[in-house]
Amino acid sequence: MGRAFVAGLAVLAALTGCTVQTPDGEGKRRSPVHIELPSGTPAPDRTPARGGDASSAAPAPDDDKPSAAPAPPRVLWSRGDTGRDVRELQARLRQVAWLFEGPTGTYGEQTERAVSGFQGKRGLPRTGKTDAVTWQRLVRMTREPGRWDLYLMGGQQADPPDARCRSGRVLCIDKTSRTLRWMIDGRTVSTMAVRFGSQGTPTREGVFSVYWKSRDHVSTLYDSPMPYAMFFSGGQAVHFSADFAARGYAGGSHGCVNVRDERAIAELFAQVRNGDKVVVSW
Repeated sequence: MGRAFVAGLAVLAALTGCTVQTPDGEGKRRSPVHIELPSGTPAPDRTPARGGDASSAAPAPDDDKPSAAPAPPRVLWSRGDTGRDVRELQARLRQVAWLFEGPTGTYGEQTERAVSGFQGKRGLPRTGKTDAVTWQRLVRMTREPGRWDLYLMGGQQADPPDARCRSGRVLCIDKTSRTLRWMIDGRTVSTMAVRFGSQGTPTREGVFSVYWKSRDHVSTLYDSPMPYAMFFSGGQAVHFSADFAARGYAGGSHGCVNVRDERAIAELFAQVRNGDKVVVSW
């Protein structure tokens, strides 16, 4: 009977994951059954003993803690910045009728106001600063500006002067860069933006000379003012154009060389003499 009892305990241990304990080395008997919990079975919760440090228990996660606010978009350009990128920004703002001056290449009050208006219209923070989000929205709404969109109101660099301009007193006019250099003995005294005749009435190219100056001239053919006119070829002259000052390269002349900077051409008119050379080239 004793052997049958022990055999029964062995079977019970095998079925329950238990082991039968034999007497230890000192002949003492331990509990006949030792229960081993299967791997992965959670242990029962333990309550700290009375008077124990309850703070030693793992703290519960703080679900009420607010998450960090997202970082504001990076500012690309703001008031006071200058350069080609600012010109592109201004050219694109002109396309969507938020800016009506320039491009000047300088981020001033008008540009800041235009950016703020554009932002407010599209539910963006009205900072007046062009951040990455504002710029991406504007780019999606506009086309890539061309060279004369960027320099619609002048400001472009002059190309190197024609070789025929390197001696004497010369009005050196370049159709490619749309600039006029006033040169004396190879030295550039001043440079200004100019525009030319349209396709139907082109400005003639070649070497000429100033044959007549007329401070307050009015065209008899077109009945339009031609202040500070310096005639060099028939009825074609270098003169100030209020239309060029207002619209830039969006317009054109009837063959004359238009200057938009009235102060610059007033100074030029005072220096140029009858007989000074005029070179018009591509």
